[in-house]
Amino acid sequence: MSRAANKNEGGRTPRCGLGHRLNVYLLRHLQVFFYTLGQLWRTPLATLMTAAVIGIALALPSGLQVLLNNAQRLSQGWDGATQISLFLQKGVSEERAQDMAGRLRARDDIASVEFISKDEALAEFRRLSGFGEALKALDSNPLPSVIVVHPARSVSGVDATRTLLKRLRALPGVDIAQLDMQWVKRLYAIMDIVRRGVSVLGLLLGLAVILVVGNTIRLAIQNRRDEIVIIKLIGGTDAFIRRPFLYTGFWYGLFGSLIAYFLVSGSLMVLGEPVQRLAGLYGSHFHLHSLDGGVTLALLASGILLGLLGSWVAVGRHLRSIEPT
Repeated sequence: MSRAANKNEGGRTPRCGLGHRLNVYLLRHLQVFFYTLGQLWRTPLATLMTAAVIGIALALPSGLQVLLNNAQRLSQGWDGATQISLFLQKGVSEERAQDMAGRLRARDDIASVEFISKDEALAEFRRLSGFGEALKALDSNPLPSVIVVHPARSVSGVDATRTLLKRLRALPGVDIAQLDMQWVKRLYAIMDIVRRGVSVLGLLLGLAVILVVGNTIRLAIQNRRDEIVIIKLIGGTDAFIRRPFLYTGFWYGLFGSLIAYFLVSGSLMVLGEPVQRLAGLYGSHFHLHSLDGGVTLALLASGILLGLLGSWVAVGRHLRSIEPT
């Protein structure tokens, strides 16, 4: 009985010891967590200036990314406005052309179809070209019937539109199928360049954040050099000394991310009304979308990660040079 009790007691002791050590470990981290926040709170101006620099550095690529996302939403609307003009052969009668337009309206990949007869095409050309008097000398109408096709929303992007163009060009009675693809290609090429530019700018400004946090932590280490020496003399480990500086980098990264969030949100609010008025002049209901949940979380996570990384680099480099003599 006593052997079993000793066995049970021996089995409980490691678990209690492990739980106690875990509680002490978490308590120490919690103490340092709020201690470093209090240290920064005692120097609000210096903390705000450092966090503002980090916030501006994070706001630039974040704001450009949000504008790029809005441009992609706007370009999707432009894709829907793409139209394909089918110039029919001269031998195609108007009844056959209207029948062809009716069959095209029934297709799932086509949103709407507009039929322009020969007489309507001639009248429009006479009105817009300025050669009305010269056209009266013609014995017959040289213009063909035209079917204007508007692709469905499911047909978006250069490849899908080009595939639809090939299918329509192969229809019997179609002489020329015309689609201006150059502006679409240029649009996506420009957006790809901007996307790569945002990535490069983000990497450079991320490096700047690491340097700012690292330099700030370096100054903090130098100011506490005597304290670090004493802690090492009484047996303090590097992990124990490193802990408050890492949490300081965490706070700088978090504060910088929050400042960046408010800077981007405020800028979008300032630009939102003029953009909406401009879109209204073109008959569009487009409005700027602000930071969504995913981008906001990415902004906060990247700021905290950069703050921790800058602090880790600075502490790892300068802590080794401080040794008791």
